[in-house]
Amino acid sequence: MQFEVWAPKAQERVDLHLERTGRDGPDRGGGSGPVVLPMERDQGRPGWWTAETHPGTPDATGAGTGAGAETGTDDGTGAGTGTGDGTGAGTGDGTRYGFSLDGGPVHPDPRSRRQPEGPDGRSAVVDQAAYDWRVPWPGRPLSGAVLYELHIGTFTREGTFDAAAARLAPLAELGITHVELMPVCPFPGTHGWGYEGVSLWAVHEPYGGPEALKRFVDTAHGLGLGVVLDVVHNHLGPSGNHLPAFGPYFTDTHHTPWGAAVNLDAPGSDEVRAYLRESALAWLRDFRLDGLRLDAVHALADHRALTFLEELSTAVDALSGDLGRPLFLIAESDLGDPRTTTPRAEGGLGLHAQWNDDFHHALHTALTGESQGYYADFAREPLAALAKTLTRAFFHDGTYSTFRGRTHGRPVDRTRTPAHRFLGYAQTHDQIGNRALGDRLSATLSPGLLACAATLVLTGPHTPMLFMGEEWGATTPWQFFTDHTDPVLAEAVRSGRRREFAAHGWAAEDIPDPQDPATRARSCLDRSEQAREPHARLLAWYGELIALRHDQPDLADPDLAAVRVAYDEGARWLAYRRGDLRIAVNLSAREAEIPLDGLSTGPTGRVLAAWEPVTAPGTDGVLRLPPESCVVLADR
Repeated sequence: MQFEVWAPKAQERVDLHLERTGRDGPDRGGGSGPVVLPMERDQGRPGWWTAETHPGTPDATGAGTGAGAETGTDDGTGAGTGTGDGTGAGTGDGTRYGFSLDGGPVHPDPRSRRQPEGPDGRSAVVDQAAYDWRVPWPGRPLSGAVLYELHIGTFTREGTFDAAAARLAPLAELGITHVELMPVCPFPGTHGWGYEGVSLWAVHEPYGGPEALKRFVDTAHGLGLGVVLDVVHNHLGPSGNHLPAFGPYFTDTHHTPWGAAVNLDAPGSDEVRAYLRESALAWLRDFRLDGLRLDAVHALADHRALTFLEELSTAVDALSGDLGRPLFLIAESDLGDPRTTTPRAEGGLGLHAQWNDDFHHALHTALTGESQGYYADFAREPLAALAKTLTRAFFHDGTYSTFRGRTHGRPVDRTRTPAHRFLGYAQTHDQIGNRALGDRLSATLSPGLLACAATLVLTGPHTPMLFMGEEWGATTPWQFFTDHTDPVLAEAVRSGRRREFAAHGWAAEDIPDPQDPATRARSCLDRSEQAREPHARLLAWYGELIALRHDQPDLADPDLAAVRVAYDEGARWLAYRRGDLRIAVNLSAREAEIPLDGLSTGPTGRVLAAWEPVTAPGTDGVLRLPPESCVVLADR
C-alpha cells in the first residue's frame, strides 16, 4: 500500500514511521517495535515522497494514501489506494504513523484523517469504506432552507457527536432544514470554539472522531436534516500546527490578524491550494455533508488571476454533479462585495451564499440601541438601515463607514441576485461570543422584542439562520473558552482578552477566564428552560413562523426587488410586504398605528400569526399593533 506526503523542505530523506497498531491504539504486546521505512522521491511530482507497504509482511505493515492514509477508497486526489488485511496487527484502519524529515522529529501527516492522541500525536489510518451508511440521501438545497448553527461542545453537556445526534429530532420537528456545525477539526485540549484547529482533514477526537461524525450525519439525514460544516482556511491554530515543517504552507508576502497568511499565491501555492481544496471535497464526499461555511474569506490573501475561491466553487459544483446531489458553499465575508456569490460565468467567484452581517447589525441596533464600534453607522437610523438590508441586502453598498474610515461595499444587482444567497440572523456564535460576557439578546430584551427579532429573521427575504437555543430564548450565555495545553499560550489568551475589553471600560475580573472549565460549562444549553415561561411561548412562536415560511410561497420568493418596506423611526415600527403577505413589528413600548395601505395588494385579509392578540386593519387600512409585538397578515 502507498503512503505519500508533500515535503519540499526535506533535503535528503523522508522516513515513514509505522507502529504496529490496532484500531484502539498501539499494540503493547510482545511484538517488535515501530517500523521505519525510507520514502522515495516522486520524480513526476516535485516535493512529493512515497513509500509502499505490504500487508502481512513482518517488517512493513500499514495502509494509506496521500489523502490522510485512508484505506479502501478513491479520494479523487490521484493518490494510490489499497486495502488493509484488517487483522489489527499493524495494518488497515487504526494504524498509527508519522513522517520525519532529514532525521528530525516525527510529525503527523498533513492530510491526516484522524489524530487519536490530539494534534501533536501520530496520525491514524481511516478506512472510509468501513462505515455502513444507513440512510440514502438525495441532498437538500440551500434554497428554502432554515439553518441552525450549533457547537458540538456546548449543544449538550456531554459535548459529543453522539449526544448531539440524540437531540436533533426536536430541530426537525421545529422545521429546521439544515444544522450548521462550528469547526470540528482537531485542536488542543478538549473544549474550544474550534477556530484554532489544525489537521484540516481530521475530526476532533474528544467529539468522537470521524466515525462519530458519520453517525451524526446519518442521524441528521434520517430526520431530513442537511448538515453544513464550518471550515477555516484563512489560518490554523498556533498550537499543534506542524505544516511549516513540511513546506511553504504560509507566506510572509501577506499578513493577517493571525500572523503570516496561508500561501495562496506565493511559490509553492499550487500544492497549498490543492491541500485546502481537496480537504473541502473530502468533507462533502466522505462524510456526506451538504455544504460548507467558509470562515472569513476576506482574510484569504490571493492575488492570482484565478482565485482559490473560484477554484473551490468549480470543484464543488463538479463534485455535486458527480454525486448527483446539491452541494453549496456559504462564505463569511466582510467585503460587502456581491461578486462573492455572483456565478462564475458572470464574472463572480461562484460561491452559493454569504452571511450578511449588515442585516444583523441593523437588527441589533434597532432592538438594543447599541451604537459602539461597527454598530455606529447603523444606529443613526436603525429602522432605515433595517429597511435597506431587507430590500438591498447590504447596508454598506458604496456608503461611508465611520468604523472603517472609508467608503465600503458595492450594490447588489437585485434583478439578478436571488435573495436566498444572503443569510439573515439575529444572533450567531460571533455576535454573542465576542461580547465581553457572551450575553445573548435574551439577557436584555423582553420576550416581545425577541419575538419581533424572530419575525424579522424568519419572514424576511434572506435565508434565515438561528443560533442554538435562540428558539426558546436561552438565558445561558455563550462565552469565549479555550483549553490550551501550552501554559504560555493559555496565559497569553487569558491576558489578551482581558486587555482587549479593558480598553472598553471592563474590569479584568469581570471578564470570564477562557481557560476556566466553568466558562465552557456556563455556555452549555439548559433545555429545562423550554418547559417554563416565557421560553415555552417563544419556542411555539418560532415553530409557528417556521411553519409559515415553509407553507407560504411568498416567503420563499427570491426577488429582492419585490420587497416593499415602510417604517417610522420615531414611532419604532416597521412593516413590509412579501407578495400577498404583510409583516409588521412594533419595537416601541406603546401601541403603534401602522398605515398599511401602501403595502397592500388587495382587500384587507386575515391574521396568520400574531404575538399578541391583534385585529386585521379595518377600512381605514390602519393596523393597531400592541407594544413590543409583531404580526403576519394575509391580504387574501
